[in-house]
Amino acid sequence: ELPNLDESGFGLLEVSHRSPTFQSVIDSAEERIRRVLSVPEDYEVLFLQGGATLQFAAVPLNLTDPADTADYVTTGNWSKKAAGEAKRYLNVNVAADGSNLHYEAIPDPATWRVNDDAKYLHLAINETVVGVEFHDVPSVSNAPLVADMSSTILSRPIDVSRYGVIYAGAQKNIGPAGITVVIVREDLLDRARQETPAVINYRVMADAESMSNTPPTFAWYVAGLVFEWIMKEGGIAVIGERNRRKAGKIYAAIDASSFYNNPIDPACRSWMNIPFTLSAPELDAVFLRESEEADLLNLKGHRLVGGMRASIYNAMPEAGIDALLKFMTEFETRHG
Repeated sequence: ELPNLDESGFGLLEVSHRSPTFQSVIDSAEERIRRVLSVPEDYEVLFLQGGATLQFAAVPLNLTDPADTADYVTTGNWSKKAAGEAKRYLNVNVAADGSNLHYEAIPDPATWRVNDDAKYLHLAINETVVGVEFHDVPSVSNAPLVADMSSTILSRPIDVSRYGVIYAGAQKNIGPAGITVVIVREDLLDRARQETPAVINYRVMADAESMSNTPPTFAWYVAGLVFEWIMKEGGIAVIGERNRRKAGKIYAAIDASSFYNNPIDPACRSWMNIPFTLSAPELDAVFLRESEEADLLNLKGHRLVGGMRASIYNAMPEAGIDALLKFMTEFETRHG
């Protein structure tokens, strides 16, 4: 389909986004993600650009006025960045901050200090750097819940109806970088400030079928294929069980070893990003070199936390998990 999309005579990378051929790509992608996530009818599904990072600004610009307040819970790098960006546009109330827990746990919801007048409550569902993830989002506020789900979306079933806005960059479980999925409840569509750019104005983009400007057609097309793949695999529940099992294998191996360590509270350990350290940090470089020689790639931890990190998104098969565990066991035997 790269040279000839749907026998149109146009290649996927050259077809006009205004053509009937590409319209079928748009329609099928939206229909598939709605089926996969059971998106209610009173929600719009938008395919935008700029990644989740642009949504850090788009959310306050679409949902608030400058004098308004919004609640943010900071549980790691990305939620901190979201709160920092939002401060440019409104009053940010940090309802809870995990820094005193070294971002190794989610603050007890009973301690969250939400604002009664908050226009929304913002959470980053999975923190990719530190490996903390919400597995049960608490009900602590009457304000609409806004969630950065960039690295959680499509990894398990979610109840979309609990959220006012869900946004997610594509490059984890959706498809190639360049497209961003935003799911917005319809009653939140008409709150944008006058100065909100059209390309991130939820109402403008909903009315234009996400095409107020030229969209990233290739990324949109591939996202539709990924949604179709999930359905062929048995649906989101099957994907979720697979991811639970994959992560469980790694955490079980780490917990059974005195050589490896994961510091995250077991109640909120990420299914997608598993950081771990060695009992002898001077072996980090050896571990990374030998793992790469074994075709186990990209295991270096984020520069902010060091150590190692296994990112095991949907595309990572269970066989890859087993190969990593085999290597970890052998490495511990040689160096432990």
